[in-house]
Amino acid sequence: MSHTSGQFDDAVVGAGILGLAHAYHLARRGRRVVVYERGARAEGASVRNFGMIWPIGQPAGPARALALRSRDLWLDVLRSAGLWHEQVGSVHLAYHADEADVLREFAARAADEGLACEVLSPEEVGARSPAVVQRGLVAGLYSAAEVCVDPREAVAGIAGWLERSLGVQFRFGRTVVGFDRPRVRTTDDRASDQADRLWVCSGDDLQSLYPETLGGLGLVRCKLQMMRAAPPDGGRRIGPMLAAGLTLRHYKSFEGCPGLAALRERVARESPEFDRYGIHVMVSQNGLGELTIGDSHEYGDAIGPFDKAEIDELVLDYLATFLDLKPAITGRWHGTYAKHPTDPYAVASPAPGVTAVTGVGGAGMTLSFGLAERVVGRVLEEG
Repeated sequence: MSHTSGQFDDAVVGAGILGLAHAYHLARRGRRVVVYERGARAEGASVRNFGMIWPIGQPAGPARALALRSRDLWLDVLRSAGLWHEQVGSVHLAYHADEADVLREFAARAADEGLACEVLSPEEVGARSPAVVQRGLVAGLYSAAEVCVDPREAVAGIAGWLERSLGVQFRFGRTVVGFDRPRVRTTDDRASDQADRLWVCSGDDLQSLYPETLGGLGLVRCKLQMMRAAPPDGGRRIGPMLAAGLTLRHYKSFEGCPGLAALRERVARESPEFDRYGIHVMVSQNGLGELTIGDSHEYGDAIGPFDKAEIDELVLDYLATFLDLKPAITGRWHGTYAKHPTDPYAVASPAPGVTAVTGVGGAGMTLSFGLAERVVGRVLEEG
């Protein structure tokens, strides 16, 4: 059913994945929902990533449980919306003894922490992904938990499905500038919707709405550089999403591994440029066969509008050490997101009837549907 009266229970700011996830959980409760997006389409971090739903990157405990719940919700939505996705899992590759040590340490405790992983021999890695470089390969770590989507397709497709199936209305090209409950103020003075609640899911924009509250959360902006490559010759598939030793430095899930300190020391000694730019290299493949490759991490004052060719070259050089394909780059871009310095996300209530959800860092795709389920449930139950 479509709601055209301008009277809503909920107004959501932002049609990125976090905004869509909140709209989904609100509409599933039978509530009347409108979503505002300042652009003609979502163009932020939600469409500028690998499309990795990545529970293995979340630390054991509540964060990983939330990621796994989110993954299950993602699968429900993707199937209902008829959108491409693959439950290909992930393989982390080790070409050094210290990397293999970390993989084994992680796998030894992962099952007890809710994530089934398997350490693979080089031959077993090759059976799962014939695109992996075998020379020098010591071991691999396979997890079946991870799901690949095409973020550009998924974000647009979910919005269309929410509109068709759950009656969510979308206001593209409309910027929310304030909320005088119940009036939603936008840049279009000719139209004025009303809503009982406002949900702010505006990514790393911490200035447009409630800057005093959002600015006080201690969030740090992060910029990453990424690339897309044409499908490999012959329609070759890489199998699981792939990462290598540098990635073990990046995700908090590996921090409890005793061997990680030696790995970090070696990387810092041998390749300080990887630490300088926060580089770790991963690759995913969408339904068309295109490869998404990245990435880097520059924070705070180090962020500038101009991308660094050196970063792309470092990423591609490292990619060549574990992917036995020569990618033909068809696109380059950067994205930015807001990251909380200690917590996996930030939820604030800057005004009566307003909830702001941000600070998910690079885990927005992974946590989105689970986090929105939690926030919506808590806020509505508390009244």
